[in-house]
Amino acid sequence: MTILPDPTHTQPGDLAQLVSPSNKTFTVRLIPGGQLQTHRGVLDYDDLIGLPWGSEIYSHKGSPFFLLQPALGDLLREMKRATQIMYPKDIGFILVTMGIGPGTTVLEAGTGSGALTTALAWAVGPQGHVTTYEIRPDTQRLAQKNLERLGLDDRVTFKLKDISEGFDETGVDAIFLDVQNSFDYIKQARTALKSGGFFGSILPTTNQVSRLLVALYQYDFAFVDVCEIMLRYYKPVPERLRPTDRMVAHTGFLIFGRPMLPSKNRSAAQEDSSFSETDYLSEPDTPEGEESEILE
Repeated sequence: MTILPDPTHTQPGDLAQLVSPSNKTFTVRLIPGGQLQTHRGVLDYDDLIGLPWGSEIYSHKGSPFFLLQPALGDLLREMKRATQIMYPKDIGFILVTMGIGPGTTVLEAGTGSGALTTALAWAVGPQGHVTTYEIRPDTQRLAQKNLERLGLDDRVTFKLKDISEGFDETGVDAIFLDVQNSFDYIKQARTALKSGGFFGSILPTTNQVSRLLVALYQYDFAFVDVCEIMLRYYKPVPERLRPTDRMVAHTGFLIFGRPMLPSKNRSAAQEDSSFSETDYLSEPDTPEGEESEILE
């Protein structure tokens, strides 16, 4: 089973989101003969199978619900967890920045509860594959159950191994390290990653980021970028549109880079100055007001 249901109508086995008037959500698997029991009444799944997505439905007590396809972000936020999960705001930026899509091969270190693993598996599609490393057996088992629930486990290989020993794979398209001392494993990541591939990591503090930057330059990574994502929602009331009282602010620093192959024809002078902190920065040097050109 997958998290990608029929585009127009519910089918047996689909994941569905039932939303009450108070915006309380229930994510369920529409198994024939099953039902959802709430204080607002009972909903029989047999009555929901075959309905168009977006339908308004009623419990046996007459309470209304909306029948919706769950978004990936909803599934990640509702995921059972034993560790802090990565936020959808960070995950989305990671996917597009690291070029992760159908057919991509990805390594992840620090599976945790499997939120990023889920998003990676969803993004690479059936043609791609994700291999994720974890050192805690209980945490890994929870992540496996989360992926199985969403029907994405066939796209993921789970490995219980300390990455200080190195990765088993080589030539992968992308690697993401979600471990607190990622700067200690750049040599291992560099060996597993194809030249010109995508590296990413998340760290909570600036001193950790500084140590990671030193390690990245040491192992010939270029086009290094450091950023953080802030997300603020607005109250959707036309007459008094304003920000909500809370926002999702700092959740971690995102660090990206690309491993390069130094030229064999490099001169001694060039060798001494290669890949310094000021070379190959990701910020474009295109003059203000001009745009970079894409050549056909």
